[in-house]
Amino acid sequence: MYETKYHRASTVTDAAAMLKDAEDGKLLSGGQTLIPTMKQRLAAPSDLIDLRHVDGMGGIVKQADGSIRIGAATCHADVAGNDDVKAALPGLAELAGNIGDPHVRHMGTLGGSIANNDPAADYPAALLALGATIETNKREFSAEDFFTGMFETALDEDEIITAVVFPVASNTAYAKFPNPASRYAMAGVFVAKTNAGARVAVSGAGQGGVFRMPDMEKALDANWAADSVVGIAPSEEDMLSDMHGTAAYRANLVTVMAKRAVKASA
Repeated sequence: MYETKYHRASTVTDAAAMLKDAEDGKLLSGGQTLIPTMKQRLAAPSDLIDLRHVDGMGGIVKQADGSIRIGAATCHADVAGNDDVKAALPGLAELAGNIGDPHVRHMGTLGGSIANNDPAADYPAALLALGATIETNKREFSAEDFFTGMFETALDEDEIITAVVFPVASNTAYAKFPNPASRYAMAGVFVAKTNAGARVAVSGAGQGGVFRMPDMEKALDANWAADSVVGIAPSEEDMLSDMHGTAAYRANLVTVMAKRAVKASA
């Protein structure tokens, strides 16, 4: 790795100040993407600001309205094992419990995952399908406004995610087809039956990152059943195509995973 300066922040304010003062600073939470990237010399930040010891960045709280607030530094394993999450949003618990391997699940964090916005990451589909709110040290975002493209978000350079609030939904589930080697989603579909209607979000397959499926949502509003999404697929023109799968293959996977997710949500 290239030389870098390490900073251990004790508060969000400290971390924001360190990030602003750094020439090319990066925030370190779980480090599951950043550290390997640095080891490969694909990233060379001047400063690393460690968020793992910041008070109030972790934890899961069921709020008065039933929504679930999850601190940005909460690891995937804690999301998967939390009783409130499993009761209110079983699809989210299932998603978190199948990210990577045990090491990744005990080190990787919710905030780190969505800040990186890898197109094959799982959490963005859950945030978009559930209509989650992302809280930062500056403001709040809707999931619709937060994810702006592949590896891109609406965050300012010195902005830090502090928590994500997930509204309740009566039915939730996530189904993904993982790459056999990396376990990243080649297509992952999160379905949610919310007070505002059905919501379907897809990760791992789109050229622009996470996206919704309005046609599937309309069909599920009419009849919440797995067969309702049969024959509905995204445009192949919008799908990723690489050595792991063609655009047509991924488009078909979206339909298959959506059907499995709806079936699992019943």
